Amino acid sequence: IDDKEYDIPQVDTPPTLESILNEPEDEDEPFILEDTSLLNTENIDAHSCETSSLASSDSGDRTHLKRKKKLAESNMAVHGSVLRRGTLKGISAQMVSAADKVDAGLPTAITVSNVIAVGTSHGLALVFDPNQALRLCLGSTAVGAQYGAVSALSINHDCTRLLCGFAKGQMTMWDLANGKLLRTITEAHPPGTAVLHVKFTDDPTLAICNDSGGSVFELAFKRVMGMRTCDSRCLFSGSKGEVCCVEPLQTRGELRDHPVAQSSLLAMASLTKILVIGLKPSLKVWMTFPYGKTDPASVPQLAWQFVAIQKTVNPMLAFCRGDVVHFLLVKKDESGAVHVIKQKQLHLNYDLISLKWINSRTLVLMDSSEKLHVIDRASQEELETLDLAEVQLVYNSSHFKSLATGGNVSQALALVGEKACYQSVCSYGGQIVYLGTKSVHILTLRSWRERVDYLLKQEKFVEALALAWSFHEGTAKAVVGLYGDPSKKKGVVADKMVEILLLYADRSLKKCPDQGKIQVMEQHFQDMVPVMVDYCLLLQRTDLLFDQIYPKLVENSVARGVFLECLEPYILSDRLNGLTVHVMKDLLSHFQDNGMMDSVENCLVHMDITSLDIQQVVKLCWENQLYDAMIYVYNSGMNDYISPMEKLFQVIAPPLQAGKSLSDDQIIMGNKLLVYISCCLAGRAYPLGDIPEDLVPLVKNQVCNVGTSY
Repeated sequence: IDDKEYDIPQVDTPPTLESILNEPEDEDEPFILEDTSLLNTENIDAHSCETSSLASSDSGDRTHLKRKKKLAESNMAVHGSVLRRGTLKGISAQMVSAADKVDAGLPTAITVSNVIAVGTSHGLALVFDPNQALRLCLGSTAVGAQYGAVSALSINHDCTRLLCGFAKGQMTMWDLANGKLLRTITEAHPPGTAVLHVKFTDDPTLAICNDSGGSVFELAFKRVMGMRTCDSRCLFSGSKGEVCCVEPLQTRGELRDHPVAQSSLLAMASLTKILVIGLKPSLKVWMTFPYGKTDPASVPQLAWQFVAIQKTVNPMLAFCRGDVVHFLLVKKDESGAVHVIKQKQLHLNYDLISLKWINSRTLVLMDSSEKLHVIDRASQEELETLDLAEVQLVYNSSHFKSLATGGNVSQALALVGEKACYQSVCSYGGQIVYLGTKSVHILTLRSWRERVDYLLKQEKFVEALALAWSFHEGTAKAVVGLYGDPSKKKGVVADKMVEILLLYADRSLKKCPDQGKIQVMEQHFQDMVPVMVDYCLLLQRTDLLFDQIYPKLVENSVARGVFLECLEPYILSDRLNGLTVHVMKDLLSHFQDNGMMDSVENCLVHMDITSLDIQQVVKLCWENQLYDAMIYVYNSGMNDYISPMEKLFQVIAPPLQAGKSLSDDQIIMGNKLLVYISCCLAGRAYPLGDIPEDLVPLVKNQVCNVGTSY
């Protein structure tokens, strides 16, 4: 395709880049193209690697504000293990066995659909079913000696055909139902060039081929008079700038009727730019996008995905060469014109060699050191990293250098080929498969419940609670398996959190140091008990806190004391304004026994005391000179604004009338009385809040009457 000949336009610019960047994203529920489990998990050797979660939480600080801050930070940052990694043991073993027993050669390419096909260096294609049983062995080593290694593979949308590209330029098509060879294609592109990519489009009669000369060809399959043929059309000549990556837009399921699907879009990455063309109804270039300055060794990447933005589902193209990932949203208007709209870029601090979508909100990137990075597209947050070095990934370097045909390629393409692994990484149905030299590995996103349980197995209860809370609040990333309306989701997650909190309470007692200084035991419970209180209050489950967790903790006197004392900051911040009768009784008793009467007073004036024994509390307050609390109890518990005045007047009036000096305690009492009278006359409750409006006139009148009587 020549830029001038086809008058290639630049990216549509009606909306400015600034307006797009500033446009808030109103995304629907995750739109997953296909969420089928490809493989029978019985044959997957699932193993999880410890991954670098960005943060964890620890709510054990004695200071409430610190604890609250840490809780907030943990809720924002804990993602847990997002990816589940496994080895396909059955396929791996048979792949190695085939190399030894039938001289199949080393693995060179892989593709995944309802089956998995693995190409080998000796020209064979091994096809495995979802249970990892070998279903077909296509080709022969004799053909391999003639065509070279399998360099590219593709399965059509209904999983009935397999296309194999070879290092010496030939292509074959196989019937996956019976293993019959349907076509041998030898003249679709210039001789002496390897097949780098072969891709079926949505149309089963059309495929795309990209060779080591940098050219791209459309392959049209026909059947005339019982004869199967293949017509080739050059879409892009390598003389215009070599293409090294092609990706047709695949539409499956309900997306087959999407307006964009009619254009049969194809993305191509050359060494200098990205092109998006439409193959139907006639060839048309819809967009070209130059990279700008890049490292010549960087490997261009392309990946399509349907995403839901502002309640509309459209395809998005992610592409990269180097350390910046670009996102292009593709829409089709009523006139049939395709519009390509820039989205915000993702800037990285590493070079990519692989870019795949695992669902519509999550990308899995692999850098040049074979480290995986799980990225949330909307927030651009890195959720997890995982080292894949042990996979011993297969690289496609020899095909990019076209060694099988004499190495007649440009230096630029050969340089890109050093890190090319296009044929070793493929995604399908929410899974990504990686081809190693002796094994096949699969990555899937863990369900929300698996992510929480993974942390629980490591006894990371605080992190598990923080992660679960992020699911509850809808702030978690890469969420899988949480369905229904928001209230239903919250209910499901809340049930899980209750389960965790009860386990955590049991663990706090079980793991308590059974000997040593009392301070060590106190610190142990100070690290754990506030976490339980935090989440019970967040879940608005005081019944869980007081009826199930507290009865467990009272078995240990230290835990009981820590629990009761840690309630104070929640009461003072008005997050907890009511206790059960039993807990309130224990609280008052504990504070009184430990000389913490100031704390009793501070708490009482923030609490709903209607369920308490008012006379007992008044007696306690009077005996311990807790005058603020006493006034509050009279006012709030009995709507009695006169009795506290009278009790205080009865103490300070006699010495005043006798002309005696007041004691320090009486002076304090008198000062509080003056402030109390002032508040009542102003309609203010003492020591905080307001008197109910309907009582204000009555209170003012009563206060004036009592005041004048002394």
